[in-house]
Amino acid sequence: MRLEQGRTTDLNRYIDAALGGAGRAAAVTHRLLAFSRRQTLEPKTVLANPLIVGMEELIGRTVGPGITVETRLAGGLWATLCDPHQLESALLNLCINARDAMPDGGHLIIETSNITIGSGHVRDQSLDPGQYVTIQVIDSGAGMTSEVRAKAFDPFFTTKPIGSGTGLGLSMIYGFIKQSGGHVQIDSHVGHGTTLCLYLPRHSICAEGGEAEIGDTARAAKPLVSLGKTALVVDDEPTIRMLLSEVLDSMGCRAIEAADARSALEVVRSETEIDILISDVGLPGGMNGRQLGDAARQLRPAIKILFITGYAEQSVLNNGRMEPGIQIMTKPFALDVVADRIKDLLTAA
Repeated sequence: MRLEQGRTTDLNRYIDAALGGAGRAAAVTHRLLAFSRRQTLEPKTVLANPLIVGMEELIGRTVGPGITVETRLAGGLWATLCDPHQLESALLNLCINARDAMPDGGHLIIETSNITIGSGHVRDQSLDPGQYVTIQVIDSGAGMTSEVRAKAFDPFFTTKPIGSGTGLGLSMIYGFIKQSGGHVQIDSHVGHGTTLCLYLPRHSICAEGGEAEIGDTARAAKPLVSLGKTALVVDDEPTIRMLLSEVLDSMGCRAIEAADARSALEVVRSETEIDILISDVGLPGGMNGRQLGDAARQLRPAIKILFITGYAEQSVLNNGRMEPGIQIMTKPFALDVVADRIKDLLTAA
């Protein structure tokens, strides 16, 4: 309406409101997908102790000066395989819940340890026997009744007043940990605080130290540069293709668009130069994005691939890991983030 009236001077606040609404809707959707264990994860080798140390300042600012934060980090902690960004989000959510349970201040402890679960523990822990990394968040707050504990992981269940939360925080954490092969356990009693323990399987590939991928709590935007490359953009949504083509154009890249895998495969089979394939995972016509990517790699072994998906397509992942030169992004995404990812792929050796 404002545009039709020629009133363009104050459009930013309306655009910000629209983006805010879209962002909140996306967050709710992601949390529901997390609970149902269908979110897209990017598992990497993670050492929990450095990750927690990197979050200490953020956690301290979040819970406020009235709460004492203590870390008890086990020496020789094993590595685990999970999405570091989701683990950071889970820990921050748990600390926020602990803060809310201690309105008059208190003590918050984050503790890590190695644990071996034997066959006799499986019934209690809902875990397969094996070795696990545990992360406990312990507060001295009000605690939970047995009725609240029984419903704590249910989507939309919350004890907070209306407008103070969606009730999806713990359900999201539960889904993420379960999707990562672990378990979540609550020990809480009224007046005696709450201990929430995350169990994550030990990662056998990098179990005794070594280089680990740890999620960054902040990310600096990278300037766009002219890359002079050609990208094949495959998505059945014209709007997505248009926006990705705009991003590529701003990077000095040529975009070729295709609405389904079969028409994209014709381009791959042609003599046209293609440096990167950017494809949705769920495509119409009987061939999904992963199958298209496999076919493209057979014909062009050096091609870089960026998969885009709204939820976890198991056909994308190969034993929880992506092959070199292949990455995955979750819809919706900010255009500067996808531009950074494309640049990373195109400039990598």
